[in-house]
Amino acid sequence: METYRIGVIGAGFMGHVHSYCWTVIPFFYKNPGFKVALKAVCTSRQETADAAREELGFEKSYSDMLALIDDPEVDIIDIATPNHLHKNALLAAHSAGKRVYCDKPLTGNLEQALELERQIPSLASLGQMTLQYRFFPATMRAQRMIDNGVLGDVISFRVAYLHSGNVAAGKRMNWKDSRESGAGVLYDLGSHAIDLLTWLCGSELAEVFAHQKTLHRLRPSAQDPTIMAEQDSDDMTAIVAALANGALGTVEVSKIATGAQDELRFEIHGTKGALRFNLMQPNYLDHFDLADPELPLGGTSGFKRIHCLQRYEAPAGFPGPKFSVGWLRGHLHCLYTFIDAVHTGKPFDPSIARGIELEKWLAQIDQSASSGQPVRIAP
Repeated sequence: METYRIGVIGAGFMGHVHSYCWTVIPFFYKNPGFKVALKAVCTSRQETADAAREELGFEKSYSDMLALIDDPEVDIIDIATPNHLHKNALLAAHSAGKRVYCDKPLTGNLEQALELERQIPSLASLGQMTLQYRFFPATMRAQRMIDNGVLGDVISFRVAYLHSGNVAAGKRMNWKDSRESGAGVLYDLGSHAIDLLTWLCGSELAEVFAHQKTLHRLRPSAQDPTIMAEQDSDDMTAIVAALANGALGTVEVSKIATGAQDELRFEIHGTKGALRFNLMQPNYLDHFDLADPELPLGGTSGFKRIHCLQRYEAPAGFPGPKFSVGWLRGHLHCLYTFIDAVHTGKPFDPSIARGIELEKWLAQIDQSASSGQPVRIAP
């Protein structure tokens, strides 16, 4: 049985998430036809790389990502670093002929994304993006229902991805608050919201009108909390968007939604029915069927709750279809889908090329917010 040897670049929060997912594949997927091994991990300093190797169960540790990528004992490159480091890792992995699993957004920088597009003509076959919210049973079920015409023609939508972490004025800056390294909330949360919306509806963005807000321009710096630093990225972006299929709606992404935790939700309304979902209740998808009678006394009309839970298709089988699903499970199925595509030769979806597409859309949303004008989406 083939064993794929994994090299993870980055051992922060997302590095831990990805490493966990690689480790538990054999528990959740019965006889997938391959094995994986945690071969090498890389961080910016050798001491932290060594610590990650011991903590997470890797065989090797590096402080130079190019050395990890060039290691002949590493087959798969997992990029879990801040966004501004993605480009060079992707180029090096391509040169080394290795498949890539890359955290979102692809770069957070349109110029870098376009450079990747110029230098790597086969982006769709390079690997997959970490867009894990496609990979819950509830969201997969929603996409199939829409694709099969259950909602009829999509009329309108509301998508929101809400956090509250930047409400407090005293919260220290981190790399995600920097336009250079993290690109702000639009790129961090908006990449998920826009991807999920367009994937569910099967249609590209056609026009956007956006506005942005930064709550605290000055906050304690990441390096020294006694020094105030300027935040040059958004805390919130609100978008009115039209899709190519004629659907009209709103997308809101925010880290200043007081009281929110990790609230990704959508409502999609069509000529035959509607769907709604909230990540805070990930086991359920709500469906309204316009054909249900309202008489007598309300008949059977109303939203019906579909119990999606962990009803993944084979070879997923653990812990079972009736048990509650959690946030990590979407990450795990996204990563499993990638390595299964590597093993079987199936197309990657969402591919690295999808990451480029999202970068172009996000840059044009940024353009609308900066200009105060609607923007027709260019291909």
